[in-house]
Amino acid sequence: MTAPATAPSERRLLAGYHALGRPAGLRDHRARYGALPSLGPEPGERAGTRLIGLLDEAGLTGRGGGAFPTGRKLRSVAESGRSPVVVVNAAEGEPLSGKDRLLLAVAPHLVLDGAVLAASALRARRIAVCVHSAESAAQVESALAERGPVRSVAVRVVRVPGRYVASEETALVNHLSGREAKPAFTPPRPFERGVGGRPTLVANAETYAHIALIARYGPRWFRACGTPDAPGTALFTVSGAVLRPGVIEAPLGTSVAGLLRMAGGPAEQLQAILTGGYGGAWLPIRRARTPATPAAFAAAGAALGPGIIVALPARVCGVAESARIMRWLADETAGQCGPCTFGLPAIAEDLAALADGRAGETVWRRLHGRLSAVAGRGACRHPDGAVRFATSALRVFGPHLAAHRHPGNCPAAQGPGLLPTRGGR
Repeated sequence: MTAPATAPSERRLLAGYHALGRPAGLRDHRARYGALPSLGPEPGERAGTRLIGLLDEAGLTGRGGGAFPTGRKLRSVAESGRSPVVVVNAAEGEPLSGKDRLLLAVAPHLVLDGAVLAASALRARRIAVCVHSAESAAQVESALAERGPVRSVAVRVVRVPGRYVASEETALVNHLSGREAKPAFTPPRPFERGVGGRPTLVANAETYAHIALIARYGPRWFRACGTPDAPGTALFTVSGAVLRPGVIEAPLGTSVAGLLRMAGGPAEQLQAILTGGYGGAWLPIRRARTPATPAAFAAAGAALGPGIIVALPARVCGVAESARIMRWLADETAGQCGPCTFGLPAIAEDLAALADGRAGETVWRRLHGRLSAVAGRGACRHPDGAVRFATSALRVFGPHLAAHRHPGNCPAAQGPGLLPTRGGR
């Protein structure tokens, strides 16, 4: 196995970009990381054995939001006994996330290396790279042209509709199979029956980039950063009231306050942090010392998700912001189950009434009842994420609701929205 004499340490996924100050072409990529190691199965060896062993030992978990152990996911596909399809999910549905777009822009070969390694290990003959924008598609196509044909594997770039739910893994499977990009009722899961009925590995672009580095430098190197339970680094998209918003790379276990400092620090007084995006949860600013790991965030009532951190300034009304985003989430549903079709619009209506000062005790009780009724009952995880977001808003901004008992009592609620949205019906 050929590798550079010195492995990147503090910055890993973005090491080449920070060293060069520009996107890395194939020559730059190979000069920094060396040739792609061979981890495909030997004759008589079970598919995926060596790569899965490395990933299990490294403790890599998915970086798309689910934090599922990557080795276990590959093992589930390998155990099918059939030639699978490998899917790179770089279609960021979260308007607040920019990490995968950045990776494809500055380090596309690292993502493609990971996908090719997974395909080789699993004996897959097809790789699909799913993106939203024409710009990302062009960047991947350019990287593929540099690399030339991949032996025994056909790689294609696929544009995905810009809807929020279109990047969910079963929605991608539907889209790649010629159907509408909507989440599917499960089971079966993609590893059982995915694209064209074949077992399918769907993983986030950042996850594949980590695979490429673990294959080169090994599990011990990967675990040198992070915590024992959450090893490695992760990409975080930090925005809102910070001095240098953007994508940063940090070891898992870095505190929220530490992530804000890496983004230049707060630009003004803060009241809360949105974690995990619109399918995530609000965290009060007093909990900013919480370590950024899935377990620590869950214990604090937050959500790591795809590494989204938004600093909400004190001058902005968190109730009004949450009501506006909840309305958008209700509009972004696939419209194929009751919790999404009826439950989320009703929750959005009640939350808007609270924000506008039109809600009495009846609406408050009804909203809590609706949140309980929707949780855990959707065809996909979209309603669960929306309920988590709304519930956290009531918990974190509860003390502020007294200012919303009558219309006009909260001047900040009348201001322009801070949190971005896109798409919609």
